[in-house]
Amino acid sequence: MGGCPFGYGAGGATGAEADARTREERGSEWAPALEEEFGSAHADYAKLRAENPFPWSEEFGGFWAATTYDDIVRVAQDDELFVTSVQNVVPHVPRSSRRPPLHFDPPEHTAYRDAIDPVLRRSVVREHETAFRASAVELVDGLLRSSAPDAVRDYAAPYVMDCFAAFLSVPAALTRRIREVGVRYAFAIQDMDDAIIAECSAELYAIAEGVYDDRIAQRPDPRRDLVASLDAAAQDPANHITRKTAVATVRQMIVAGMGAPQAALGSCLVHLAQDQDLQRHLRRHPDDLPAAIEEFLRLHAPYRVFARTALRDTTVHGRLVREGEPIALLFPSANRDQDVFDDPDEFVLRRPGNSHLAFGRGAHRCPAATMGRLELLLALQTILERTERFELAGEVTMMNWLEYGPRSAPLTLRAAR
Repeated sequence: MGGCPFGYGAGGATGAEADARTREERGSEWAPALEEEFGSAHADYAKLRAENPFPWSEEFGGFWAATTYDDIVRVAQDDELFVTSVQNVVPHVPRSSRRPPLHFDPPEHTAYRDAIDPVLRRSVVREHETAFRASAVELVDGLLRSSAPDAVRDYAAPYVMDCFAAFLSVPAALTRRIREVGVRYAFAIQDMDDAIIAECSAELYAIAEGVYDDRIAQRPDPRRDLVASLDAAAQDPANHITRKTAVATVRQMIVAGMGAPQAALGSCLVHLAQDQDLQRHLRRHPDDLPAAIEEFLRLHAPYRVFARTALRDTTVHGRLVREGEPIALLFPSANRDQDVFDDPDEFVLRRPGNSHLAFGRGAHRCPAATMGRLELLLALQTILERTERFELAGEVTMMNWLEYGPRSAPLTLRAAR
């Protein structure tokens, strides 16, 4: 990892004096593009890293943007100075109550992770592989039958919802309902349609509550079931988890389980659609797919709006961050930081030292990293096995600032013979 001019510490600069201009004095130095093309954000981030690696933006109520690998790792790992309980996304989303576990800091946050992490370990997630693969097969066959298939609408979006429904062990009819509401919610978020977001959010909470009660009635093994594990934690007087917050956790995880995986899978599909040589290689050498997925995750990390809020005045990258100011962590930028990754914009299969940040870092690192990797593996395996070739059939449209990934990617596909 290369050096970084990162001044870091509470109350003042480390080394050179910090840039302590006020918000009014510095003005807005950067605005995230609200309309993008596939990959265009990375050109913007490269320019920021070269010219102004830690800019202030007046957009979305005002926030700092951390663009370098070192800055993001240090902010994400310092839970005592930078917290998620004040503002954890940019733009700030008003809420009536905190949604665990994202909206909690350690040690409160730790109790939820102690319940969540064990049921997302590799051995448990692998138990759902058959269901994940069945969804992928069904959806790819649908792509092949469609006259106008779309990689996101017809594959990535419904697939990730099917996977999370399978993980929750819900019946087929409810799986279809979760798919329908979840996909509608995901696109409402992209449209920033407050009315539909509120409607779908309430329905997702009702679904989560129903799932919770149904799973508890079936008395599943808390070592292998998310709801049972949360319910067991809610019975422990040593922590603050209640039935209400456990249900809220399930609801929050349903939302988290569709946004980033959908964006990442959509990006993988677009990348492959644009690279026929890589498609051919992975069909001939399927054992290379896990390594390819790690490089896809580095190149196309979806998270860029998660934020931390400074609890007190401190210095980041030689700039004074004042108490209460949010910092957006631009993971897609960090994953192409030339001080950390050689040839950062190139796809390098089996890249040495690929310590990408696609799943975050620190206490809030994504608990479903293993599940996300399995979802990508089975989705890409299936489409490569069942096709001879696929390519873009039109213009890719991108999601808005809230996630990095395609919103729509029309395809043409040729079935495997």
